[in-house]
Amino acid sequence: MRTKIILACTECKQRNYFITKEKKLHPERMEVTKFCKFCKKHTLHKETK
Repeated sequence: MRTKIILACTECKQRNYFITKEKKLHPERMEVTKFCKFCKKHTLHKETK
């Protein structure tokens, strides 16, 4: 079953992306480089609680 997760920018702490992931296949927290519209550049985004 896929669960909804929220990705937050590590620089400005804004929650930008809402995506889904398979918890059984990837139990660890996700880290992805994505574009932050508040910083206006590509930054590291981490999964929040």
